[in-house]
Amino acid sequence: MDTIIALAGNATHTPLGVIATRMLVAAVLGALIGLERELKNHSAGLRTHMLTSLAAGLFTIMTFEIYHEMVELGGDTARLDPIRVIEAVTAGVAFLAAGAIIRSGAEVKGLTTGATMWMAGAIGVASGAGFFTIAAIAAILVVVITHIIGRFEKRFINKD
Repeated sequence: MDTIIALAGNATHTPLGVIATRMLVAAVLGALIGLERELKNHSAGLRTHMLTSLAAGLFTIMTFEIYHEMVELGGDTARLDPIRVIEAVTAGVAFLAAGAIIRSGAEVKGLTTGATMWMAGAIGVASGAGFFTIAAIAAILVVVITHIIGRFEKRFINKD
């Protein structure tokens, strides 16, 4: 009976302040990418990237919480594989990102937006795991790639 009560309770292995910080960092870094997309009038913008990153972060946090809960209950650690959640997040975000890609004849649009959504998911996983520096570096690189490299492409490569 104590096991059932423990599982139903709100106690977390990670302090709630740390969890809230991880979720906030995931949302803010997702917003950084989404804002750049929004300013360029792309369909997947601020809210989409924030929610993608936040969801990935939450899945990662829950993976850690469930893992620690199962270890405390005497679970077989050989069978507990947190990497499975990251694989599931990757698949789910890839599904969303694929929805942003549109093909019209020979022309394909939305590939960069799909890639930024996939990156927002990865940044959410990093934030959920508490790797803020890695998440921030990735978010900055996404904005540099999409904004600065995008301008370079328009000016010197595509010229349209």
